[in-house]
Amino acid sequence: MINKFILLLSLMMCTYGFSQTIDYNTKNGYAVQGYDVVSYFDKTPLEGKEEFFTTFDGVKFKFYNAKNLKRFEESPFKYLPKYGGYCAYAVAVNGKKVNVDPETYEIRNGKLYLFYNKGKNNTLEFWLDESPEELRQKADENWEHIKN
Repeated sequence: MINKFILLLSLMMCTYGFSQTIDYNTKNGYAVQGYDVVSYFDKTPLEGKEEFFTTFDGVKFKFYNAKNLKRFEESPFKYLPKYGGYCAYAVAVNGKKVNVDPETYEIRNGKLYLFYNKGKNNTLEFWLDESPEELRQKADENWEHIKN
């Protein structure tokens, strides 16, 4: 009986360790569509390469080079996109998870925000034209309800 309990407890711990704590936008099988999240902080979003990847919080992340992979592994929370990599504007205004254009982004207060951008709908422009700080607060509130 004790062995079955220990086995069950071990399985539960393993499952928890490999499951996502939030819903990440993993279009194309990787967070941020395979873009290197560290590269945004160097002001040049770059597509990651297959040979430089890691899994964090149950999600695969690609990196442009070994240096960026190492930077991420040393401090992953610093580089994670807000709202799981979904469009910050859509989370704020509609409380919805919307895919993004990985090259439409903003770094604000040391955090990475991504936005939808297609045709005349560049939500980064809407975000900046309205009140980014108020939208960020609303997105934070909405994210608490939709993040899983």
